[in-house]
Amino acid sequence: MRLNVLAAAAVATLALSGATPATDPSGRQVASGVAAEAAPTGFASVNAWGQNGTTGGAGGPTVTVSTAADLIAEIRADGPRIVQVNGMITLPDGMYDISSDKTVIGLGADSGITGGGFNIGLPADDSVTSPPANAVHNIIIRNLNFRDASDDSINVQMFSHHIWIDHNDLAQGYDGLIDIKRGASYLTVSWNHTHDHTKNMLLGHDDDNAAQDTGRLKVTYHHNWYDRTPQRNPRVRFGEPVHIYNNYYHRNSDTGPACQADSGCWIEGNYFEDVEEPMTNSYSGPDGRIVERNNVFVGEEAGEPVVGGSVQNPATYYSYPLDDAADVRTIVTNGAGTGRIGI
Repeated sequence: MRLNVLAAAAVATLALSGATPATDPSGRQVASGVAAEAAPTGFASVNAWGQNGTTGGAGGPTVTVSTAADLIAEIRADGPRIVQVNGMITLPDGMYDISSDKTVIGLGADSGITGGGFNIGLPADDSVTSPPANAVHNIIIRNLNFRDASDDSINVQMFSHHIWIDHNDLAQGYDGLIDIKRGASYLTVSWNHTHDHTKNMLLGHDDDNAAQDTGRLKVTYHHNWYDRTPQRNPRVRFGEPVHIYNNYYHRNSDTGPACQADSGCWIEGNYFEDVEEPMTNSYSGPDGRIVERNNVFVGEEAGEPVVGGSVQNPATYYSYPLDDAADVRTIVTNGAGTGRIGI
């Protein structure tokens, strides 16, 4: 079902409750309110591939880093670890591996990395077509600013699983801001503010990669703010179901979600404002499938969604609260990005 809205209506003000703060997977209290989940909702919460939900570095030591050398060493270290990033750290150009069972979390609203990016996953290998026993898994990335990456800001690949990317601010990188590919699965991408960047989020890197990707790339995108990101919001190949709900799309001059190469996207409860082509299953290459319901489309540039086909219902994997699409713009702009989770 589509909700046709001719003009941007007033939306409800986000009300933060006064409840006792929850504890997040880093072991710290988080601010009360809709934007302060204690654990991921969506595919990162599912019991699969030998991992029950996503807890990151919980149970391991907590370390605070403020230099590139210390950050690189701590995210690569063996065993569970909570790595707190203090301030903006300039990494040398390149991608830096995060090992399994890590929480990497910024202190305050202004911590993060510039120059380099994070890689989650084993080296790319086309000959590996099923999840290996040593696949990287159980990683949380929260409350970090990413700027001026020399490659991707965050790359997830090679059957990495149970990853939660939450409450980050990403902009002005070189390639993708959050790319997920090569059989990675059971991820939640939530409450991020991505802006001022063209190649935003890729899910599946190639039309010819069915051997690794079919039946995988199960990802939930919710409560993200796609702000002046023309394309890849996300661009999807093969993944099913890809659950895209309660996101705010603002001035995306090309397209919102583009689902192709036999992917299946379940797109519901989003707010599209001035988006030229809000969603399409016929963007480039082989067609995909989209189930669309209860979305809001507003603005002078509002286009028509291109949808069709059947998709697995993500509710068969997990339960989730769904906000009214008319309220999503206010909820997301008040809750997405850094400085929202009391760290």
